[in-house]
Amino acid sequence: MMQAARFTPAAGYSALTPVYDIALRVLTREARWRSALLDQIDLRDHESILDVGCGTGTLAIMLKLRVPDARVIGLDPDPAVLQVAAAKARRAGAHVEWRLGFAQDAPSIGQVDQVVSTLVFHQVSLGGKRAGLRAMFEAVRPGGAIHLADYCRQPDWVARQLFRVIQMLDGQADTQANLEGAVERTLEDLSGKPANPRAIVRTLTGAISLFHVQKGDA
Repeated sequence: MMQAARFTPAAGYSALTPVYDIALRVLTREARWRSALLDQIDLRDHESILDVGCGTGTLAIMLKLRVPDARVIGLDPDPAVLQVAAAKARRAGAHVEWRLGFAQDAPSIGQVDQVVSTLVFHQVSLGGKRAGLRAMFEAVRPGGAIHLADYCRQPDWVARQLFRVIQMLDGQADTQANLEGAVERTLEDLSGKPANPRAIVRTLTGAISLFHVQKGDA
């Protein structure tokens, strides 16, 4: 049932999954934004973090290697990319828990200290963005943190033109809402605070925005 539901593969098409990691390095300045995101997350010993839409597991593995005593869970609806992620983790000697599921399934994991998602929500429908982000908030304990790195509002005309590459791969209907501020509005609705990116990284495929939202105490 879960496998049969609709999702956009990591690189837009299942046939491109084997080259996804290479494309990400070349086209998105991956080292720059992942490094900034890791510093933003600031995971501590014995904390737990859920990576929603973990894809091939790069971030989850980096988090586990950086903080070996943390609990790291990767969640993704694509069994093919989870196989890639598991193989990468074995080679790296990183024990990550891999779970099959969508962003909406995040609360089923149980409450965690932090939750993160990278380059996922530009690929899903407007309803999926809202439901997935809401589920991420539900999965985080009071006082915990939500992190997001994705293509959202583009800062200028040049970035919008570069983002057309992503729109061609991942579909106009799902990506256009991000250009129009759907992620920022949803984060604001959920947190009750302005959702301004902490950093914006310009890439060959448009600008990637990094968000950090603290969940209020109960």
